[in-house]
Order: sequence, then C-alpha cells, then structure tokens
Amino acid sequence: MKNWDVIVIGAGIIGLSLSIELRKKGSSVLVVERGEPGREASSAAGGMLVDCSTETPVALQPLATASARMYPEFAHELEVESGHSVDLRDQGAIVFPSPEHLHERSEFNSAQLLPASLAELEPELADLNRPAFHLNERSVDPRALTSAALQAAKRRGVDLSSVDAVTAVNLSDSRVSGVVTIKTSFHAPIVVNCAGAWSGQIAPHAFPTRPVKGQMLCLISPSRNLLKHVIRSPDIYLIPRSDGRVIVGTTVEEAGFDKRTDVATIQRLHRAAVALVPELRNAKILEDWAGLRPGTPDSLPILGATATPGYYVATGHFRDGILLAPITAQVMADVITGSECKYDLAPFSPARFSK
Repeated sequence: MKNWDVIVIGAGIIGLSLSIELRKKGSSVLVVERGEPGREASSAAGGMLVDCSTETPVALQPLATASARMYPEFAHELEVESGHSVDLRDQGAIVFPSPEHLHERSEFNSAQLLPASLAELEPELADLNRPAFHLNERSVDPRALTSAALQAAKRRGVDLSSVDAVTAVNLSDSRVSGVVTIKTSFHAPIVVNCAGAWSGQIAPHAFPTRPVKGQMLCLISPSRNLLKHVIRSPDIYLIPRSDGRVIVGTTVEEAGFDKRTDVATIQRLHRAAVALVPELRNAKILEDWAGLRPGTPDSLPILGATATPGYYVATGHFRDGILLAPITAQVMADVITGSECKYDLAPFSPARFSK
C-alpha cells in the first residue's frame, strides 16, 4: 500500500500551491479533493491582488504585502511549468473610495486624480464627481492560475484523488496516520487541511470556517481595450481580462452552502457596471456564478499546527485566497518541514479558537 509524506485536503489554489512548495522541499504529496480541482472558491474569485485594501485586517497586512510582491515570480513559474498564461496584469487600479474610507488608511495618500487625468487613464469611465485614486495593483485570472497550478503540481509528481471527499483524519496513538474518504483511505504521517469553507466538517477538529457567498458575472466587452485598469467602487468592482472579458463583482452573503445565483442580484451588479462604464451596456453577459469563500469569526485565516501531532491547517482566507496563495505555501511548507518561518503566525493559530 502506497504511503505519502504529506496529504493535502483540498485542490484549490491554496492546496495546490502548498503541494508544489512541499515537492520542492522533497516531500511526496497526495492532494485529495471533494470535487473537481479548483472548481470552488478559487475559480469563483475575481483575482484582484490587493495588498493594502481597507478590507484587509491589520494583522494580515505583512503576509498580504509579502505575497503581492511574490506574485510576478509565482505566476511566471506556474506559466513556465504549465505552458499556460495566467493573465497577470499590472496596469493598476482606479479606486473610488467610500467617504468613510477616505482618511482611514494610507493607501489613499497618493495624489487625487483630477477629472482630466482620470479621463486620460480610462476614457470610458462615466463622469463621476467624487474622489478617485490610482493605485499600483495587479490582477490575475484565478481560473487560469488554478489550472496552471494543477498542471504544475502534476508535472512535479504530486498525486491527486478527485471527487473523493475526506470524511475524517485517521489517528494512531493520538497522532495523524492518514485520512478516510468516501472511496477509501490514504496513509501519511502529516495531513494539511486546505478544504476552504468545508474545513470545519472534517474530524477531529471543527475549525470555525463558514461559507460566505459571493455572486458575480462576466461580460465580454465591445472592445478588448475598453478598460485597462481594475475599477473599484463601494458598490462593485470591474476587473478587465486581456481577452476582452470584464469580471463584475461581488456580493457578501451569509447563505450557507447555497451557490445559486439570484436574477435580481445579477441585474443589480450589471446596472452598477453600466453606471461606471456606460459602454458596458453593449457588452454581452457570458455567465454568472456564485462562490463560497471560507470565512472565520475574526476574518483572519487559520494557519499552522493543530493540537493533534501531524495535523496542520491552512484555511479561512475569505476574500484573499488568490492573493495569499504564494505566501501561504511558503510559510506552511516551512512550518511542516521544520524550516525557519520568517513571519509571526501567532495571530492565525488554530489554537485561538480553543481558548
């Protein structure tokens, strides 16, 4: 019977990135996925790599900033190993902040855009008489990124069992010995729970993750160059892709594991997009969808070793899973293999929920 050094539960971008990093360190890795790889929160995300957002908790800022800086090399490596583009764009973002956010964070210390310069940057934007800022941000296509990570993981020798939900982590003498799935069981002395919104459903630890629903839609713009920048407003965001698609998002809903879209909500998002960029009224709707982000009670990820020897967790990234993939892979691989970790993971420890 085959054994692995590490079993990773979950084949989203977090689990796949970690599996690649562990292979680099010489570990044999099996990734077990309840559905199809990358088809849950990772493929449903927008792909904004926002490392200084008003939505990013202060405790998470060091990891977010480090991960954003890692992205060019991270994306290039995946593209080389997979042979596929991940559409990493660095044209930046134009942000229309809400009044309460104008003076809250240093990200808005840059010069305010005048209407003339705003028109030069994005001619198709509506004439909006409110403050706007240009920020140096990147974006990536999460579906392309996750697909590239899957191909790269396979090329590096990562094994995969898909459509095979893990039901429990096996223990022997109070430490990890593998996992039980709906199909079979697998053996390894180390298991990492990267199951996103489903992380808390796997015994023996009930991590307090929950699904937070986000509805989105995709438009195909009349011109491939309709928008250059990500556009962020208090109501919606618009993320242009290099092939002419524009992603419109998103909602934040407490709806359990319901992934259905709502016609009225999608129409509201569409109207908000047209209000920002009137030319989008001529765009076709390609698709709409809903994703389930893994939320936690304090809006921070859960990273590190559990109280059970050999059992680790990397989940609860909420809206930052795509952004935090490179740094999560690095710090978790360091922790798992006993290497020095350069970051303080204490704010993210699973032990904080057992106090």
